[in-house]
Amino acid sequence: MVLLHVLFEHAAGYALFAVREVEEISLLLPQVEESVLTVGKFHNVVKLAAFAPFKSAQSALENINAVSEGILHEDLRLLLETSMPAKKKKALLGVADAKIGAAILEELGYQCQTGGVVAEILRGIRLHFHALVKGLTAQSASKAQLGLGHSYSRAKVKFNVNRVDNMIIQSISLLDQLDKDINTFSMRVREWYGYHFPELIKIVSENYTYCRLAKFIGNRKELSEESLEGLEEIVMDGAKAQAILEASRSSMGMDISPLDLINIESFSSRVISLSEYRKGLQEYLRSKMSQVAPSLSALIGEVVGARLISHAGSLTNLAKYPASTVQILGAEKALFRALKTRGNTPKYGLIFHSTFIGRAAAKNKGRISRYLANKCTIASRIDCFSEVPTSVFGDKLREQVEERLAFYETGEPPRKNLEVMKEAVAEASEVVAEVKRKQEKKEKKRKKREKQRLEALAAAAEEVENSVLEAEENDTEPKKKKKKKKQQQELEAASEPEENGLEEEEALPKQKRKATVEADEEEEEKKKKKKRRKEKVRDSEED
Repeated sequence: MVLLHVLFEHAAGYALFAVREVEEISLLLPQVEESVLTVGKFHNVVKLAAFAPFKSAQSALENINAVSEGILHEDLRLLLETSMPAKKKKALLGVADAKIGAAILEELGYQCQTGGVVAEILRGIRLHFHALVKGLTAQSASKAQLGLGHSYSRAKVKFNVNRVDNMIIQSISLLDQLDKDINTFSMRVREWYGYHFPELIKIVSENYTYCRLAKFIGNRKELSEESLEGLEEIVMDGAKAQAILEASRSSMGMDISPLDLINIESFSSRVISLSEYRKGLQEYLRSKMSQVAPSLSALIGEVVGARLISHAGSLTNLAKYPASTVQILGAEKALFRALKTRGNTPKYGLIFHSTFIGRAAAKNKGRISRYLANKCTIASRIDCFSEVPTSVFGDKLREQVEERLAFYETGEPPRKNLEVMKEAVAEASEVVAEVKRKQEKKEKKRKKREKQRLEALAAAAEEVENSVLEAEENDTEPKKKKKKKKQQQELEAASEPEENGLEEEEALPKQKRKATVEADEEEEEKKKKKKRRKEKVRDSEED
């Protein structure tokens, strides 16, 4: 008869249950479902064979992470090796997850079963676990589950494979929003300041420059030859600056009050600060893309690459997409409309913003978009799954796209993909080796600094201890000397012959001498008081 054991992973530890009468249970599945509801009946079905509690919260987290990844942890191995029957052929182990079952079968050789009756038994164990394990209460079990749940979730968020992509997704979304806002605000500045100086709109077309000029000029009537240098600095063109000066002298705009000018200048300052922040954000996005997806950003640029990642949800999701999906990513509405109306499907989506499609001829746009989508998919997969991401593959893929464009225009045959990839692999291995060497050096320096810091702390602590000990020794030495001196003086005083009172007084220590003098004085005072009393008594008797 096959012995069925069921493994249950709880927040408190691993539990191994022996299932009674396995053949009957496997036949009578509805009865098992009924027995799950009551503890008494369920006790007749399963019996606790072994329970291995986790030593600490950290140990519990490590074990649960291992189980979720389908890895056999040392704690679980020890439990199974000590508690499972020796005859592996006759033993059958029921597990909740097929991945951990495959790992147990591979490493320990126990046949594992999932689903069916095992699932029902596990449901019952989960329901009555605190009653099946002695010393475990429902409250402590729920506390353990809550604590492990929090730490597991925290660890998953911390070690999330998409965690760096989130910054890119947020940055590109903010960048697009800023573009819209800056355009809207700049149009408002143009309209507002245009009442006073309408000719400036025709001379300066760029929004950021226009806002800077509106802030600099203010009242056009105050513009003079002295302001020419400041205008040149803003527009970076002497002829334009001269044209602005001349237009201000013959402008048809209306006069404007100082209060209106203050408001226009204030609003222009806001638009300028937003434009400058946008530049900083773009630099940040460029740096993040070079860290997260260097190949993709080298191939199609940081902004288009970031838009693809944002639209897909993460770099991992983008890497999973086929090239045909990447090609029309962002053109979903057009695709479904084309399918509905049986029209032509779109040839490109977000990748249309890449320079390659703009440079291709009208008849080649579809072909180059398909080729570019293929290369984007390769680049995203390399970035997602490589240990040390580099831009080498992106540069090589970009060269291939350039060659394909040249082939469409001139007919010059491009290099084969195999040759290009061999070159890229050779270059990438050198770059990766160099990066790893630098990382090792950094790590060594960090360890050295840490060691020096610890040594310095230890030395400082030792110095403090030594100083404390020295101070204690210095305190104890004078005390010992004083005691010895006292003893010597007492011995001398005892040994010297008591010739007269003076010698005796000299032999005595100062403190004792002082005490004896005080005692003598007190006695004399007492005698004097007695004398006075006697005299008073006599006087009263005579009277």
